[in-house]
Amino acid sequence: MSPVTPSFRHIPSPVTLTGYGVQLAPLQLAHANGLEQAAADGALWRLRVTSVPQPGGAAAYIQEALRGQEAGSMLPFAVFDAESGALIGSTRYHDIVPTIARLEIGYTWYGKGWQRSHVNTACKLLLLRHAFDVLGAGVVGWRTDNFNFASQRAIERLGAHRDGVLRHHGLRRDGTVRDTVMYSLLRGEWPGVQAHLEYKLQSSHAD
Repeated sequence: MSPVTPSFRHIPSPVTLTGYGVQLAPLQLAHANGLEQAAADGALWRLRVTSVPQPGGAAAYIQEALRGQEAGSMLPFAVFDAESGALIGSTRYHDIVPTIARLEIGYTWYGKGWQRSHVNTACKLLLLRHAFDVLGAGVVGWRTDNFNFASQRAIERLGAHRDGVLRHHGLRRDGTVRDTVMYSLLRGEWPGVQAHLEYKLQSSHAD
């Protein structure tokens, strides 16, 4: 008898996720100008440890993400403030592996004015809920630069498990080679993390 291989309940495909003051919409070329404006809030492209489009580079950034979507390895989103409708950043599922029901969340950035707000927690809650409850993921992963301490702290605050460090693993924007810190969250751990994230969002909006 051959072993049963886990797989997604539904293959990741473009979808709009809304809640907690944000909306995640399928990334499109029409979002290029909005991404440029969001990235200009804090000149985020100057950070060597993030994947933010440089001025004039948003269209190419989106095209690359859509090529990943077509190949089935990525599902990119534009992030909007639900109240104002402003485009405030981007995120995506990536390294999607249907045969083992695994995907990662990354390529995440927000304009400086939206950092240290409810936005990241809200986006992660929506993405995790869709991954586990709708797609049937067995595990969700994250990866970040070994020098991106802010990202590491944000991932750990979600309740993810630090799996380890892949040394000499990838190129940074400036051509230097980075180590990559890997994190994961298993399906069985999701209910506790979901309750934690919902509590954080409720607390942040409490009077």
